[in-house]
Amino acid sequence: YLHFGLNLLKKIIKFSFDDGGFPKSRNIRQLNFYLKYFVLVREWLKESQNEIPEYIDENIYYLGQAYAFIWQNNKKDFLFNGNYETDNIEFDHYLKRLGYSFKNQNNELGGYAILKNKKITLIMDIGASPDKKFSQNYQAGSLSFEIISNGKKLICNSGYFQDFENRLNRLSKSSATHSTLVLDDTSSCKFTKDSGSCSRVFQGLKIIKKNIVFEENYWKIASSHDGYLKHYGVIHDREVEFYPEQTKFIGYDRLISKNKIKNLKFEIRFHLEPSVKVMKTQDNKSILIELDGEGWKFNSTDNVINIDNGLYFGKKNSFTDNQNIFISGMTNS
Repeated sequence: YLHFGLNLLKKIIKFSFDDGGFPKSRNIRQLNFYLKYFVLVREWLKESQNEIPEYIDENIYYLGQAYAFIWQNNKKDFLFNGNYETDNIEFDHYLKRLGYSFKNQNNELGGYAILKNKKITLIMDIGASPDKKFSQNYQAGSLSFEIISNGKKLICNSGYFQDFENRLNRLSKSSATHSTLVLDDTSSCKFTKDSGSCSRVFQGLKIIKKNIVFEENYWKIASSHDGYLKHYGVIHDREVEFYPEQTKFIGYDRLISKNKIKNLKFEIRFHLEPSVKVMKTQDNKSILIELDGEGWKFNSTDNVINIDNGLYFGKKNSFTDNQNIFISGMTNS
């Protein structure tokens, strides 16, 4: 049985992980799941005085690197690709008790870029959509980002409704539930239902370019995807800059085409957690954001900005009202 089980485990590793040891689904919850059970398997083998295969140690190392990158360096849940709020503190204690310690100082892993200092964290999804067979929990949030200030989410995504039987699951997979650009009320990926009523990607997207700059006084994450290329002939290009000395973010969204772009509706949304308060200024040119004692101001000089109501799926299989700042317009202007 042990021989059979270890061979099966080898097949799971080969099938499920990319070359860097990150789950091919790009799902953060699945990353935590795999790490937990690989550690359990290793501890059982050790307890039963069986030899621990090298590939198990190797995969724990890579999964641990990813876990440190996503969770341990930040102690905050990022709402991308099937993730919702999960408290991993108990798991951290468990790992510490068993003597597992992981470190990762990289700025990019698994299709995510994370830049941070003591006060501010910026994370952005700059990864391609997974293959159909790994996409049951994928959300079409390419180039969406979250900002954390002093441990509180300033900009977030809306989270994930896990229950496949509920129509909110499909809704939570749409681009509109992310802090990104939506063109013509269409998501950047297309989904289709499989025989088990779960929706999977049948038309995905690729990342065309990416550029990360992380200096003491200047940060930048820039990337573009081709999710709107086939139907609309455009590339979505996004650039987010941060100036730490001024505590100032500047963002650029561009639609790039070799031909003339059709006159299409676009929306750019910036989702907020339910407890965050927002108010529009009298001149209608700015949005004021109150974040647990901090004050932020959102401006978009050349566009119409408004506050819209939405749904927040940050807690498992539940929803609550939230708000988002959104820029809307037509592409020809």
